[in-house]
Amino acid sequence: MNGLRYLEEKRYFVVTHLAMMAFVALMMFASPNGRYDAGDVIYTLAGCSGMAVIYLIGGYLQWRSRCRVLSRLAERGSDEDWLPLPDPQTLEQRLYREIIKKLQARKEEDAEKFHQEHKDYQDYIMSWIHEVKLPITASYMLIRNSADKTTDELADKLEDEIRKIDHLVEQALYYSRIDSFSKDYLIAEVPLHQVVRSSVKKHAKLFVAKHIRFTMPNEELWVHSDSKWLGYIIDQILSNALKYTGDHGEIVCAFEENMEEKRLAIRDSGIGIPPEDIGRVFEKGFTGSTGRTERKSTGMGLYLAHQMAIKLGHRLTVQSEEGKYAQLTIHFPKTAQLFQM
Repeated sequence: MNGLRYLEEKRYFVVTHLAMMAFVALMMFASPNGRYDAGDVIYTLAGCSGMAVIYLIGGYLQWRSRCRVLSRLAERGSDEDWLPLPDPQTLEQRLYREIIKKLQARKEEDAEKFHQEHKDYQDYIMSWIHEVKLPITASYMLIRNSADKTTDELADKLEDEIRKIDHLVEQALYYSRIDSFSKDYLIAEVPLHQVVRSSVKKHAKLFVAKHIRFTMPNEELWVHSDSKWLGYIIDQILSNALKYTGDHGEIVCAFEENMEEKRLAIRDSGIGIPPEDIGRVFEKGFTGSTGRTERKSTGMGLYLAHQMAIKLGHRLTVQSEEGKYAQLTIHFPKTAQLFQM
């Protein structure tokens, strides 16, 4: 922060000032009246130079003061409080200050978002650990109390508990990959009827155990999506429908289409969703009044399904009447809208 550094930054001003003095001296000596002698020229140039020097000295003092403040800011660690920036002297400095403020505000927003996501992830992991311990404990209890059970009966019950563990592990896997989703999907034409059938097969045992009838049209419907991630979305919808549909109930799958989109509607004859909960069913961790009555409800299934649908360019909506039905619909835009997105 010495004077030479300041003069280097003011080099264009100094060069311009010297050029102007040389021009003024030349014009005075070359005056046709010839009334300017050397003393007058020197006096004029000395006065101009004096004013220029005063300007440079004043500017240097302000420049040095601002540089000291900025140097202290640069030397401070990230864990210390920031000093206020020096007051701007020019329009350029004001613009730089506004840019710094916006960058700082964005950094604080990103940091807050990161901390919140980290907290949410920790909360989810803790709840997931408690959830996965239940089927593990149940499996141990089944093995310890297996003396009065047949091999087939024991294997059947253990299979149920393993399926619960598998579902929770799959949910955690998809949750951990939701942020890196763009690296792990491929949009292509997908046979929707086949994806639905595969999902139904995964839940076949529960369909049979609860005597729930499943209906799906025989027609084929092709949509643009990723088969793996779409399959997980449908799995979550069916799992939710089976959980809240009583014995001898019904789940109906319908394919719909118009000029703008194709739709897959999955409707169950379960307990439905209270009106005050419909707007929040896709929130992270939300279980609602019906979910709170279910010991195994984590509130993450529909949240993940909704997030994946958005990332795939789809839309997930819900309709329900409490005590009668609940219907979740996946909206697939036609090819033109998909390319626009």
